[in-house]
Amino acid sequence: MIDNVLQVFTYKSVETMLEVGGTQSWALDRNRAKGCKYVVMCRNAHHPDVEGPEAHHSAFMVGKITDVVPATEDPGRWLVLFDEYSVINVGDQWEGRNPVRFYTTDEYEGDIDFDTLKWTPMPERSAQPAKVTPKPKTALTIAEAKAGLAQTFGVDPSAIEIMIRG
Repeated sequence: MIDNVLQVFTYKSVETMLEVGGTQSWALDRNRAKGCKYVVMCRNAHHPDVEGPEAHHSAFMVGKITDVVPATEDPGRWLVLFDEYSVINVGDQWEGRNPVRFYTTDEYEGDIDFDTLKWTPMPERSAQPAKVTPKPKTALTIAEAKAGLAQTFGVDPSAIEIMIRG
């Protein structure tokens, strides 16, 4: 069976992830991440606040995803929770610039065999993450849309044109 895999590039340690119940502060598509069975943590050893000793670009931990909830550190970001984990050491597993990537287990064939990993239950978290509450749908004015798009793209709102076809 082919399962979906989320891969993240992190400077956080195994101990930090065990404490919070997963890996957090990710800007990602929550539904796509929730559709994954595994999350593979790869080491960003060049980050100034790196917490772990693993080699740069190596995969050092795999978690079995249970949920994706709002992060406890950064508003608007996500915490990927897992109920079991496996500490691994597989070199040269990261490529690209975006710190979040999606794969299938087949694409990992030869590098990580998810079926043979030794799984350990996650310890109890010290604090429970916030529940996801959907934001109520509200109307958006043209001015609000222009302001939001201008902020996203780093331009003046007057540079945004919106066309509505009815």
